[in-house]
Amino acid sequence: MSEAKTTKPATARLAALDADDLAVVSAHVQDAVVRVGDLLWSPAERRFALAMNRYAWEAADAKGARGPGERRRAALQFDRVLSAKTCRIRRDVPDAVLSLLAVTFEPAADPALAPSGAVVLTFAGGGGVRLEVECIEARLADLGAAWEARAKPAHEVG
Repeated sequence: MSEAKTTKPATARLAALDADDLAVVSAHVQDAVVRVGDLLWSPAERRFALAMNRYAWEAADAKGARGPGERRRAALQFDRVLSAKTCRIRRDVPDAVLSLLAVTFEPAADPALAPSGAVVLTFAGGGGVRLEVECIEARLADLGAAWEARAKPAHEVG
């Protein structure tokens, strides 16, 4: 029986309160893998959260291009969420795995409604989650030790 190689506990904790902050969070969660059952919408608390195994791009960049890099268990939470809608995600298959490509913000069309808008989570294969929000209020936190990734994510260009 082989054991997964782990490294020291992760410490990434980021907050996003505007579109620029959200872009930093997006860079940290690019290529995270998420089980559909780990997408959690709580209308009573006006909160949307997801647990993920994120690829630690910051660790890969620090080590250079050698090796597969590492993954870390993490949670991403959005507060002040008015509604959550999914597109092309089979909610009836909770064990299905999604690959998160980006988290972006679309401001409300009417400037008088600022800072409201929509946070959009885009997944590979065309799936997505659209969160209508009063404002951007997000938190990303690593939850434990890192482990060696099976491979470094790669994307086709063009």
